[in-house]
Amino acid sequence: MSTEQAILNLLGIAARARQVVSGEEQVVKEVRGQTAKLVIISTDASKNTQKKLRDKCNSYSVKLFEFSTRDALGHATGREERVSLAITDHGFAKKLKQLLTELEAETEA
Repeated sequence: MSTEQAILNLLGIAARARQVVSGEEQVVKEVRGQTAKLVIISTDASKNTQKKLRDKCNSYSVKLFEFSTRDALGHATGREERVSLAITDHGFAKKLKQLLTELEAETEA
Protein backbone atom coordinates (compact mmCIF):
# COMPACT_ATOMS: atom_id res chain seq x y z
CA MET A 1 0.00 0.00 0.00
CA SER A 2 1.30 3.46 -0.88
CA THR A 3 2.04 6.05 1.79
CA GLU A 4 -0.69 8.23 0.30
CA GLN A 5 -3.24 5.42 0.66
CA ALA A 6 -2.11 4.76 4.23
CA ILE A 7 -2.70 8.44 5.09
CA LEU A 8 -6.18 8.40 3.53
CA ASN A 9 -7.05 5.18 5.39
CA LEU A 10 -5.88 6.64 8.69
CA LEU A 11 -7.90 9.81 8.05
CA GLY A 12 -10.97 7.60 7.56
CA ILE A 13 -10.37 5.80 10.85
CA ALA A 14 -9.80 9.11 12.66
CA ALA A 15 -13.01 10.52 11.13
CA ARG A 16 -15.03 7.51 12.31
CA ALA A 17 -13.51 7.99 15.77
CA ARG A 18 -14.76 11.60 15.62
CA GLN A 19 -11.23 13.01 15.88
CA VAL A 20 -11.40 15.01 12.63
CA VAL A 21 -12.94 18.45 12.22
CA SER A 22 -13.48 19.75 8.70
CA GLY A 23 -14.42 23.02 7.09
CA GLU A 24 -12.38 26.20 7.15
CA GLU A 25 -14.23 27.95 10.00
CA GLN A 26 -14.30 24.87 12.23
CA VAL A 27 -10.61 24.20 11.60
CA VAL A 28 -9.72 27.80 12.51
CA LYS A 29 -11.83 27.46 15.68
CA GLU A 30 -9.98 24.26 16.68
CA VAL A 31 -6.59 25.89 16.02
CA ARG A 32 -7.57 28.93 18.10
CA GLY A 33 -8.89 26.73 20.89
CA GLN A 34 -5.61 24.78 20.69
CA THR A 35 -7.42 21.44 20.28
CA ALA A 36 -6.07 20.94 16.75
CA LYS A 37 -2.91 18.81 16.85
CA LEU A 38 -2.42 18.82 13.09
CA VAL A 39 -4.02 20.56 10.10
CA ILE A 40 -4.23 19.15 6.59
CA ILE A 41 -5.15 21.35 3.66
CA SER A 42 -5.87 20.09 0.15
CA THR A 43 -3.44 20.98 -2.62
CA ASP A 44 -6.33 22.50 -4.60
CA ALA A 45 -7.48 24.88 -1.84
CA SER A 46 -7.83 28.52 -2.81
CA LYS A 47 -4.84 30.82 -2.19
CA ASN A 48 -6.96 32.78 0.28
CA THR A 49 -7.81 29.67 2.32
CA GLN A 50 -4.20 28.47 2.22
CA LYS A 51 -2.92 31.81 3.50
CA LYS A 52 -5.56 32.09 6.22
CA LEU A 53 -4.87 28.59 7.56
CA ARG A 54 -1.08 28.89 7.24
CA ASP A 55 -1.08 32.17 9.18
CA LYS A 56 -3.39 30.76 11.86
CA CYS A 57 -1.34 27.55 12.24
CA ASN A 58 1.91 29.52 12.40
CA SER A 59 0.67 31.86 15.11
CA TYR A 60 -0.57 28.92 17.24
CA SER A 61 2.35 26.57 16.39
CA VAL A 62 0.19 23.89 14.79
CA LYS A 63 1.86 21.72 12.12
CA LEU A 64 0.22 22.13 8.72
CA PHE A 65 0.59 19.78 5.76
CA GLU A 66 -0.61 20.21 2.21
CA PHE A 67 -1.90 16.87 0.99
CA SER A 68 -4.09 15.37 -1.73
CA THR A 69 -7.20 16.86 -3.36
CA ARG A 70 -10.46 18.08 -1.85
CA ASP A 71 -12.22 15.08 -3.42
CA ALA A 72 -9.83 12.55 -1.88
CA LEU A 73 -9.96 14.20 1.55
CA GLY A 74 -13.76 14.28 1.45
CA HIS A 75 -13.95 10.68 0.30
CA ALA A 76 -11.51 9.52 3.00
CA THR A 77 -13.57 11.15 5.74
CA GLY A 78 -16.92 10.00 4.35
CA ARG A 79 -18.10 13.49 3.40
CA GLU A 80 -18.43 15.76 0.41
CA GLU A 81 -15.34 17.63 -0.78
CA ARG A 82 -13.16 18.80 2.10
CA VAL A 83 -10.50 21.48 1.71
CA SER A 84 -9.23 21.53 5.30
CA LEU A 85 -9.12 19.04 8.15
CA ALA A 86 -7.99 19.40 11.76
CA ILE A 87 -6.94 16.29 13.67
CA THR A 88 -7.85 16.65 17.35
CA ASP A 89 -6.35 13.43 18.74
CA HIS A 90 -2.67 13.32 19.67
CA GLY A 91 -2.17 9.67 18.62
CA PHE A 92 -3.73 10.10 15.17
CA ALA A 93 -1.84 13.37 14.66
CA LYS A 94 1.49 11.75 15.57
CA LYS A 95 1.04 8.86 13.10
CA LEU A 96 -0.25 11.19 10.35
CA LYS A 97 2.73 13.56 10.83
CA GLN A 98 5.05 10.58 10.47
CA LEU A 99 3.34 9.37 7.25
CA LEU A 100 3.05 12.88 5.76
CA THR A 101 6.73 13.54 6.46
CA GLU A 102 7.59 10.22 4.79
CA LEU A 103 5.48 11.18 1.77
CA GLU A 104 7.22 14.57 1.51
CA ALA A 105 10.60 12.79 1.56
CA GLU A 106 9.43 10.36 -1.15
CA THR A 107 8.23 13.13 -3.46
CA GLU A 108 11.45 15.12 -3.00
CA ALA A 109 13.66 12.10 -3.73
